[in-house]
Amino acid sequence: MSEEEMSEKTEPEATGTSEPGPEGTGVFAGTTSTGTVEVHHANQLRSAKFKELLRKKSTWAWLLGLSILGGAVSGALIGPVIGLLVLAGVFLIILLVIFGIADSRAEDAFYDSYCSTHGLTRSSSPSIGELTPLLRKGDKSKTDELFSGELAPGIDGDLVLYTYTEVHRDSDGDETETNYPFTFVHVEMPDVVPHLPLLRVQRAGFRFLDGLEDKFGGSERVKLESAAFDKRFEVFVSKGQDQVWVRRLFSPSFIVWLAENPVKSFAFELESGHLVAYVSKHMDDTAGLEQVTENGTFVASRLIQEAAETSTRD
Repeated sequence: MSEEEMSEKTEPEATGTSEPGPEGTGVFAGTTSTGTVEVHHANQLRSAKFKELLRKKSTWAWLLGLSILGGAVSGALIGPVIGLLVLAGVFLIILLVIFGIADSRAEDAFYDSYCSTHGLTRSSSPSIGELTPLLRKGDKSKTDELFSGELAPGIDGDLVLYTYTEVHRDSDGDETETNYPFTFVHVEMPDVVPHLPLLRVQRAGFRFLDGLEDKFGGSERVKLESAAFDKRFEVFVSKGQDQVWVRRLFSPSFIVWLAENPVKSFAFELESGHLVAYVSKHMDDTAGLEQVTENGTFVASRLIQEAAETSTRD
């Protein structure tokens, strides 16, 4: 039973008009004039989509037809009691499939609405390359969603839902998979490359491993004079990196912002001009996606600003 056979996909509705936010207003490019959207969570329309499917004659044709067929075959081969049990089991299984389709459609409606109200384009075949260390992790990976456009005034990029998977095999050869979901902002900034080819600002780990990471990590640690920042983050750059430029980048105000403002799992990395600023979960509501966008574009603007100021000095 395919989703297409259930019914045609319905388009979400959103309120307001898409207007770019002016510089310095704190409004994202493409948000509505009131800052609100009608569909604000991926699960918001799930119940409505489920009821919509149940109103379709084709849905009940599949639901009852397959249930009766399974029950009749089982009853004829095994007995009437087993036939009734199989009928009920098939009915419940198909009902769960219908609920899954409704859930997927509700999610689609939310992401379509979010892109519409934020001036973004939703990719029909999302994919992003192995641009930074995060995107090279795992045994396999999937770009779940990719929204492209102006993320903030003057900053174009991508808002991405991404998952990498680690595959583990036990002594018997049985496989188990562990998924690691992320939501991140990707911004390409080639002007930063001459000044800072590599940067990792990651969540602080186990302190007793610091020496080993410094020695074998292929990069060097940057220590900043902030206890609050040090509790949250560790900073690594390429060996031989101009430390003066890095310390100008991490101005006192930027350090305070990083220590106090982003969500707990926030981190970012820059490699060959590709910034990936991420949190370790799939955001499925408007507030969460906007927060990741705000945090990521703030970091992007700081990098762009410092690169421009350096060029002016030179």
